[in-house]
Amino acid sequence: MDFNIVSVILVFVVAFLAGMEGVLDQFQFHQPIIACSLVGLATGHLSECIILGGALQLIALGWSNIGAAIAPDAALASVASAIIFVKSGNFTPDGRQVAISAAIALATVGLVLTMLVRTLSVAIVHRADAAAERGDFRGVELWHFVALAVQGFRIAIPATFLMFVPADRVQAALSILPPWFTAGMAIGGGFVVAVGYAMVINMMATKEVWPFFFLGFALAPLNQLTLIATGIIGVCLAMIYLNLSKNKGNGGGGASGDPLGDILNDY
Repeated sequence: MDFNIVSVILVFVVAFLAGMEGVLDQFQFHQPIIACSLVGLATGHLSECIILGGALQLIALGWSNIGAAIAPDAALASVASAIIFVKSGNFTPDGRQVAISAAIALATVGLVLTMLVRTLSVAIVHRADAAAERGDFRGVELWHFVALAVQGFRIAIPATFLMFVPADRVQAALSILPPWFTAGMAIGGGFVVAVGYAMVINMMATKEVWPFFFLGFALAPLNQLTLIATGIIGVCLAMIYLNLSKNKGNGGGGASGDPLGDILNDY
């Protein structure tokens, strides 16, 4: 399918926010589960893109910066793969797998764009330094916003280009992908998903949170529950947990057994 003008504008805004969040990490718009869902909401395919975003999120959990090695670009992978997924019109598991394979490849391409933007940021920082030497605080603020906008356009421009590519061209390009490529990406993505699962379980390995982990497995087979109902259950459980934790802290219940949780409780 081809996008209408309203969808193009909305997806451009989502891509711009995702690009900025790739360096800000404030509102997490660059996370696949959020970026793909917003693209799906803008294009009228919310449920399909939520499933795609969830699958990509498990892969992105295993991506992390190590020293000077930068992790694959989750922002470009999320937005671009969601656009390709919608334009292909193939919302079957096979079509979703092709979109995931394209996302992994696009995440590597995003590293090249990141290198170009970071190189440009050096010149922007020099201009901000010059403004600081003059005591021009507005100039410093302006160049900070310019640098942030460049990060946003890093994702918005490729996303806009993809939106204007005819849907039949996208479908034809996806159809020529060899099976060894899609299968290889699926296997590699499965390895990274295992790392993501391990990180989540390691974070949840506290006696306070384990019950919610097993409760999720108990609720998963109930396919009568809609997505909204599942979200309401999750919000209610989170509110109950926070209220119980707050009451325990006021009552002087002692340490939780989680060193990080104890530090956060002290604040």
